[in-house]
Amino acid sequence: MNSGQTGSLDRVVVVYGGTSAERDVSLKSGAAILAALKRQGVDALGYDPKEGGLAGLERLAPSAVFVALHGRGGEDGTFQGALELLGVPYTGSGVLASALGMDKQRTKQVWQAVGLPTPECIMLSENADWTAVVNQLGLPMVVKPVHEGSTLGISIVKSRDELKAAYTAAAKFDARVMAERFIVGDEYTVALLGDDVLPAIRVEVPGGFYDYEAKYIANTTQYHLPCGLSEQDEQALAALCKKAFLAVGGEGWGRIDVMRDAAGKCWLIEVNTVPGMTDHSLVPQAAAYAGIDFDQLVMRILQTAVQPSMP
Repeated sequence: MNSGQTGSLDRVVVVYGGTSAERDVSLKSGAAILAALKRQGVDALGYDPKEGGLAGLERLAPSAVFVALHGRGGEDGTFQGALELLGVPYTGSGVLASALGMDKQRTKQVWQAVGLPTPECIMLSENADWTAVVNQLGLPMVVKPVHEGSTLGISIVKSRDELKAAYTAAAKFDARVMAERFIVGDEYTVALLGDDVLPAIRVEVPGGFYDYEAKYIANTTQYHLPCGLSEQDEQALAALCKKAFLAVGGEGWGRIDVMRDAAGKCWLIEVNTVPGMTDHSLVPQAAAYAGIDFDQLVMRILQTAVQPSMP
């Protein structure tokens, strides 16, 4: 997978929107990508599968698809599988890596299996033994939907009494909910582009919680570039994130989120196989710091578009 080339890019269709809880962010990402492609002279169209499904996309006869769908139905391997069957090249990771990346629990299991550090987690249910969960993970802890992005449905639980309510909030987004050991420290995000690892960003939020509002709405979130790590530590972080990305089969481009504790140990939190491309998004910021402007970034991602293995 993902070893082929796009060939002639007669018509690139940017697919955005969709039906997931991240639809609004996807619409913004897709609009920005579409504008960049047009500025570069690419014959590009935008398409929202919510309007006409796969049949509508097939009628557009794309030579390649730029996937800007976030969340389920677009980032979880289902859409990638459909493009494989249609024989259409597309950006980003293939079916397996996309499905794994969307499943936070199984991503952790892969990382643990290859010896990469990630915080312990427990799967929750409505009838969970909340006291046992607290005893095992400690407080505070993080409760989150397994199949959701953009921090939707996520809570930081500071007492046992908050745990059931946090589970209920997360369960509104997904039938599978997990509790994760909370890592006290600094938050970093590392973008990958082809074979390159872009400069790490340290994210600082005045409220201490990088939630949906901090990501997409507030202007008080601080993004530190350079991130403040020594050259040696940043290189080690880059190497860790590349291993984490490759471990789940990631290709083309993506982003790894990491927490670094007081002892300097980095803990892998999650992988994003279709990161945001809005004016608040992190991959464009890291690329810009590396001397890659937004239009160049979009074109480089497009050049990683896969040639599906099926005819």
